Amino acid sequence: MNTLRFITAGNVDDGKSTLIGRLLYDSDSIHTDQLGILEKQTKQEGVTIDLSLITDGLRAEREQGITIDVAYKYFSTKKRKFIIADAPGHEQYTRNMITGASNSDLIIILVDARKGITEQTKRHASIGSLMGIKKAIIAINKIDLVNYSEVVFNEIKSDFEVIKSELNYNQIEYIPVSALVGDNIVSLSENTLWYKGKTLLQTLETVTIESTINLDSRFQVQWVIRPKDEENHDYRGYAGLVLSGSYKVGDTVLILPSKIETKIVKIEANLETIEVARAGENVVLHFENNVDISRGDSVVLPHQLPTESNQITTWVSWLDTENLQLGKTYLLQHRFKNARVKIQSIDRKWNINEWQFTNSDTIKLNDIAQITLKTNQPLHYDAFDVNSKSGNAILIDETTFNTVGALMFLEN
Repeated sequence: MNTLRFITAGNVDDGKSTLIGRLLYDSDSIHTDQLGILEKQTKQEGVTIDLSLITDGLRAEREQGITIDVAYKYFSTKKRKFIIADAPGHEQYTRNMITGASNSDLIIILVDARKGITEQTKRHASIGSLMGIKKAIIAINKIDLVNYSEVVFNEIKSDFEVIKSELNYNQIEYIPVSALVGDNIVSLSENTLWYKGKTLLQTLETVTIESTINLDSRFQVQWVIRPKDEENHDYRGYAGLVLSGSYKVGDTVLILPSKIETKIVKIEANLETIEVARAGENVVLHFENNVDISRGDSVVLPHQLPTESNQITTWVSWLDTENLQLGKTYLLQHRFKNARVKIQSIDRKWNINEWQFTNSDTIKLNDIAQITLKTNQPLHYDAFDVNSKSGNAILIDETTFNTVGALMFLEN
């Protein structure tokens, strides 16, 4: 059973939390004890169950009426497991949405049927596209408040189709829903007989997840295993996650950055020997020669080489309250590989709301910009749109150790 990771996004009052609550409630994915607490709490307030409380992980959220962090929820049906990232709708929490979108396979963008496509709709759609998400569901919510109008639904669909060419989604589904009432969330609604598509849950259960198995093989060493006891003194394995592609026993591989060639003689997973390691699996690789390999080194196939450069063009989503500083040295962490970098230039800043690029010499919290970095040693990586698993990194301030930027590498 595979897992679909998806993110929900929308304006503050568009009903994201209620939608997720309805999805969990109608699919019987709420624990009995949690349901009892919700019933007791809402009964005290003299109303029916407030489904939005299911995703309210922070008390401050309920007090202020806004979501101030990314909340994750987990549930499953007979067909698939799901991980939901509920991202904030406010522009000042762009960094939180970047966090949630970076590991998502699909984005649900809520649109209030009464308001239609807004600037925030465009912003959320843009960020999801920038972060490499290929699947989108446009959930036209509160359809009950426009008398289940097919005309309103088609108008909003047409409006989004106009901006679709600016985005990189390869599949977009439009669904009329009412999170509050439950129309077309788990069961098709008799109120929208004109709608011939699937419910929200059916769409989530059947959408095809982009596989990384067919991408170039990428593996980075997380841990060098060399037991000190006499019984296993000859054991030397290299543990890590297969980011993409696959490796099999007998493969000739290249170790980077040393560029030493060797052969895989054994692969272990869950304390058992296997013949093939595939994308998404944590494994231990064993090599033919006693090669000097360190944490952060990459293992690739000789005919599938990544980009090698010490000058990198990248998108950056700025996450820190302190502005980006040109010429300052930061620490770049590319999974388990670290390099010191200086920011050489700010090439252009993305005005998300206007969908245009501008010149700027200042990058502040929640800004997204294209910058050029220079590293103190060559880095091996892929462009983010080619392989998001090996095409991202983070920037760390060497003084405060704060994570200050999320990077998405571009083709040089």
